[in-house]
Formats: sequence, structure tokens, C-alpha cells
Amino acid sequence: MATVYEEHARIFKAFCDEKRLRILELLRGGEKCACVLLEQLDLGQSGLSYHMKILVESGVVESRQEGKWTHYKISEKGSSYAGTLLKELTTPNAIKEEKDCCKK
Repeated sequence: MATVYEEHARIFKAFCDEKRLRILELLRGGEKCACVLLEQLDLGQSGLSYHMKILVESGVVESRQEGKWTHYKISEKGSSYAGTLLKELTTPNAIKEEKDCCKK
């Protein structure tokens, strides 16, 4: 069973590679077949599969099978959640914790 931190890390892992960022940029234009992504990226089939697996597991990208090809698109729900999570993790708490360690 994955911890909440492992689930969060899975989302951020999707954004920490330049090839995955390029894939996301291409998918901003709408759903793309894997064959189209292969033509536009400097990746082989196995490389694309690796990156797409990470993007799909993060929830940021959705996939669907059509014949022998897989089609990918940005998930509105996953994208929204990733943005909300980033904001939540980087917004200071309203309640400030006292730092007793420095008051000696």
C-alpha cells in the first residue's frame, strides 16, 4: 500500500524529466496517438512507453487503446489535482509553529 508521500512523489516525478515535459507540451494541443508522439520526439518505442507509463501512473495523462495504438491526452482531473497539490504543499500554514529550539 502506497503512502500519501509516495502518491505525491509519483505526481511530481511526471514533471521532473525534460522528455516528459515535451510530451506534455505536445498533448496540450489535444489527444495524440503514440505514433504521432514517436514522430515528434527523439525517442524509440520503448523510451516512449517508459515515459508514458510514468505520466499515466501519475494521473496527469489518460490513455485509451484503439487497435494496436494507444492514444494519450492530458487528464483535466489529474492536472487540476497536481496544481492543487503543488499549491497546498508550498503554501505556508496559517498557524505558525513556535520554535522552542532557538530560545535558549
